[in-house]
Amino acid sequence: MIRQIAPLFFTMDIPGTLAYYKDKLGFECQGTWQDPPVYAIVARDQRPIHFRCAEPPTANPDKYADELLDAYFSVADVDALYAEYAAKGVEFTRKLANMPWNMREFVVKDCDGRLLAFGSNL
Repeated sequence: MIRQIAPLFFTMDIPGTLAYYKDKLGFECQGTWQDPPVYAIVARDQRPIHFRCAEPPTANPDKYADELLDAYFSVADVDALYAEYAAKGVEFTRKLANMPWNMREFVVKDCDGRLLAFGSNL
């Protein structure tokens, strides 16, 4: 049975992406491969994200207007996480709010333009 799933994101700048995820989003680097790094794994609360150095796919011009998410994180205390990220100057594309689908959530734009949503059940 499936126990966990980890997103794999493309980035052109592994060191810059690692710095952003550590300093802004509170993830820790689990390891990198090759020098300079071409692959890396970060994790927070034992939940990993993998990064590979590669050209990103062609961007959808409606990505931000349509809020086309790249990942959704279900978290225990979305209010505390929002406060943590706000204090670190993370760029929000949607502020913390109660949603009609019984979730309290917010959306951030990461250093490579990905949209990451974080939410807790109401």
